[in-house]
Amino acid sequence: MHSLSTRLLASSAYLQIEPSLSAWLSQISGAVTANSQKRMFPRAIGRRSSTSTYSNSAQFRDEVRAEIDKYDSKIPIEEAVTPPSSWYTSPMIAALEFDLVFGRGWQAVGYASQVKEPFGFFTGSLGSVRYLVCKDKDGELHAFHNVCRHHAAPVASGFGRSASFVCPYHGWTYSLDGKLQKATRLGGIKNFSARDFGLLPIPVSLWGPFVVINLQSKVTKSSGVENEWLGSASSLLIKAGITASLRHVKRQDYILNCNWKVYCDNYLDGGYHVPYAHGALASGLDLNSYTTTLFERVSIQSCRSRSVGTESAHRIGQAATYAFVYPNFMINRYGPWLDTNLVLPMSPVQCRVIFDYFLDEDKIHDEAFIKDSLEDSDQVQKEDIFLCEGVQKGLESPAYNVGRYAPKVELAMHHFHNVLYKQLSDWDVN
Repeated sequence: MHSLSTRLLASSAYLQIEPSLSAWLSQISGAVTANSQKRMFPRAIGRRSSTSTYSNSAQFRDEVRAEIDKYDSKIPIEEAVTPPSSWYTSPMIAALEFDLVFGRGWQAVGYASQVKEPFGFFTGSLGSVRYLVCKDKDGELHAFHNVCRHHAAPVASGFGRSASFVCPYHGWTYSLDGKLQKATRLGGIKNFSARDFGLLPIPVSLWGPFVVINLQSKVTKSSGVENEWLGSASSLLIKAGITASLRHVKRQDYILNCNWKVYCDNYLDGGYHVPYAHGALASGLDLNSYTTTLFERVSIQSCRSRSVGTESAHRIGQAATYAFVYPNFMINRYGPWLDTNLVLPMSPVQCRVIFDYFLDEDKIHDEAFIKDSLEDSDQVQKEDIFLCEGVQKGLESPAYNVGRYAPKVELAMHHFHNVLYKQLSDWDVN
C-alpha cells in the first residue's frame, strides 16, 4: 500500500490531463488563497507539488476523511441519506476517485470490432493515462501506455490500422507487440538496451463485444476478467443477449456540465424519473414491472414493454435490460439494439458520455429503422442532459447538502454509493 502522500500526488497527476479541470482547479485555488488558508482543498491538487495550505498532513487527512465519512454505508436504504454534495463538487474527491476508483479494476475502453483484424488499433485516455490497444500480425490483443520511452510523446493517435507505431517526435518505432524496433541517432549512448525500452504494457481482455483494460500493474490477462469485472452477473448478461455477434452502428459523444456521478445516479434511479422526463419512452414501458437485481459490482434493472405491436415496441422489444457495471459503464439491451454509455470524468463538474450503438445482424441494413431509433435515443439523452445539469447546479447551491432515497426504486443508486464509499475509504492514512 502506498503512503498517503504518494497516493495523493498520483491522484493530482491524473487530474492534470484535462485542461478544463486544470483551469477549474486554478480558479478554486486562487479563491482559497484569497479567502482563507484553512479551506479544505490544498493548492497542490492538480499540480506536481507537495506544497499545501495545511500546517500538517494529519489535518489534511482528517478533513478529507470527514468528507468521505459523511456517508454511512451501514445504514439501510430506508433510513439512509445520500452522499453529501461535496462528493459531486470537490477537486479532492475527484482526485481520490481517479486514484482509487478509475485506477483500479477493469475498465471498458472500446469494442472488439475496433481491433477485429490484425494491425487494427485505437487510442484513448483515462485521467492522465493514455492508452493504446492493438492487435498484432498474429491476431494477439495488446494494450500499452501510449507514451514513447524516449521523451514521453504519444506514439499513436485516433484509430485505424498500422504495422508499427512511429513516434512523431523523434521517430522511435515500436512493433505491435510493444518492442522497440528502431531508435535513430543514438551514437555514443551507454548502458542502453532496446529490450528495456519497449512500450509499457497494460492488461487487456475481451468480454462479449467489449475491450477492457486494467491499470493495476500486477494484474495479468489471465486473471479472469469475467469474474473480476462482472462477478456473478455475467451469466445473466449473456442470457440477455450481450454477445460479440452484435454489429457496431454508431458512436455518439455528449459533454455534460455535471459530475460523472450525477449521470450515474440518474441512470440508477429505477426508472423513477422516466414518466416525468421521458414521455415518449415511458409510453413504451410497463413501469410497474420494473425490477432491480444487485450483484457484487453490477446492478441490473429490467422492465417489460407495454406497447406490443406498436412502433415503440418494435424498437424496445418485449423487455429492456439496463445493466450498470461499476464504476462508469452502462449496457442497455432492448429489442434488436444494444447501446453502451461510458461516463468519463473531465473535471469535478463536467463529464463526457460516450454512446456506442450495436444492432442484431438481421437489422443492420434497415436504414429507416436505424435512423428513427437513433433519433429517439438522442431525444432521451437531451432530456437527461437537461436533468443532470440542473441537478449539478442544485448540488452547488448552499440550499442542498444531502438527500434521501426512494427505498423501493432507488436500490441500484444506493448500491452504487455503497461500493464507491468502500473504495474511497480504502486509502493509506499513515
